[in-house]
Amino acid sequence: MQKGVTLWFTGLSGSGKSTIASNVEAVLKDQGLKVEVLDGDEVRTHLSKGLGFSKEDRDTNIRRIAYVAKLLTRNGVLAITAAISPYREIRDEARENIGDFVEVFVKCPLNTLVARDVKGLYEKAIKGEIANFTGVSDPYEEPLNPDVVVETDKESIEESVAKVLGTLAERGYIPSSIVSQPVEAR
Repeated sequence: MQKGVTLWFTGLSGSGKSTIASNVEAVLKDQGLKVEVLDGDEVRTHLSKGLGFSKEDRDTNIRRIAYVAKLLTRNGVLAITAAISPYREIRDEARENIGDFVEVFVKCPLNTLVARDVKGLYEKAIKGEIANFTGVSDPYEEPLNPDVVVETDKESIEESVAKVLGTLAERGYIPSSIVSQPVEAR
């Protein structure tokens, strides 16, 4: 029987959270595991519609994601969240409430994020044209002790996915045989 866990991806916009999360999801689903992804953008559309970007609204959004992830986890599903979740206190609250929790810090320097940003949002935020932009005009509190750190400016998608899968296997959430198979980015 599969043991549930929440795999919590946190990092700045454009760092690669959704890309790595979807690749981890694909590998796990290919192995027949029950997996659900709670992507920050999708949750804001369906579960947190109407919330803004104040600290209170961001906290409410993360609490909603954590609640759904907790339900999935306790029912034997591997829940993957991919939301900026900028505040350490709320991430720690989610960890405490969920229990089976693996925090993945998707680390990427600001200059790389600006260079990757096809929509130009970082440049607009830097110029002051976008208010409350996490990592520019609004804070992002890096995790102090994440379970996994992936550095998307230095690692390939495959290397980052392998790190995440390795941690899940080490902690007994997935069979170690999954880690020994080559990872192909999708």
